[in-house]
Amino acid sequence: MKQSIFVQTNEPLWSQLEAWLNFQDLPRKERLKRTTEQPILDFPKTYRHVCHHLALAQSRMYSPLLIERLNQLVIRGHNRLYSSRLHFWHHFVAFFLRALPQLVRQERKVVYLAATLFFGSLISMIVAIQIQPELVYSVIEGEQVASMEIMYDPQNSSRFGREREADSDVLMFGFYIRNNTGIGFQTFAGGLTFGLGTLFFLLYNGLVIGAVAGHLTEIGYIETFWSFVAGHSAFELTAIVLSGAAGLKLAEALVMPGRKSRRLALLDNSHLAIQLVYAAATLFIMAAFIEAFWSSQAIIPPEIKYVVGISLWALVVFYFVRVGREQHA
Repeated sequence: MKQSIFVQTNEPLWSQLEAWLNFQDLPRKERLKRTTEQPILDFPKTYRHVCHHLALAQSRMYSPLLIERLNQLVIRGHNRLYSSRLHFWHHFVAFFLRALPQLVRQERKVVYLAATLFFGSLISMIVAIQIQPELVYSVIEGEQVASMEIMYDPQNSSRFGREREADSDVLMFGFYIRNNTGIGFQTFAGGLTFGLGTLFFLLYNGLVIGAVAGHLTEIGYIETFWSFVAGHSAFELTAIVLSGAAGLKLAEALVMPGRKSRRLALLDNSHLAIQLVYAAATLFIMAAFIEAFWSSQAIIPPEIKYVVGISLWALVVFYFVRVGREQHA
């Protein structure tokens, strides 16, 4: 192909990429002022095309000026692509080391309400079953109660917890992620029913977990059960509370939109709620990992599991209470 035809065919693409890069090089405030002028471009795809064009121009020995122009576009594109990745990781780290704990403290009212509903029902059920053991059957069916007793029978010598269809911690890791995130999503999405769904799932999950804990404690499976849940409880239970807080944030927009329309209030609150969901999802994954690979191991002494569990609870509390305060001040 002649150079003139090559240039004529591909010039619009090169100009488009050049305009996009020029816009990206502007200061952030200037870009925000001129958002309507931002060129629309599929940057990764266009960048690959220009890299290919440079290789063709070099192999066909087109003019040095053309090769230099394409080379500069490729270099600028590479730098932009690389800096974008660094930008992503910078935001990722900043979110977890500053923005998230600050957000949780900022939204402490809904967090405290979710925690009160969840932990209140959980602890109340544990205490109630110690007084009246039959209450467990008002929350959990008899077959499930019997299954729980088998899972945490002190006679188990290999693993505690849910029975495995395959002896694979990796498969259980996937199962726990699916199960935990399902609970979190229900609790969060329940906020769209004016908060009724969120209230229900917070209370329901608190009662069910409390019923299991209370029953196994009452029949004497204290060491096997509590040493099992000690490791992952900090992450899992905190994630449920954050999912509930996110759902309550949606409900707040629908019930008390203030001077905003419900649509606008929901849009604004959903930005905050989604960030809480990100945190909950991360904690659910961490809890699933610990539950699959640590909590279920019967070979680990209970004392060590308790120490690890207490340490993780202290870490979670410290993270949400203290982390990010320096930057926030």
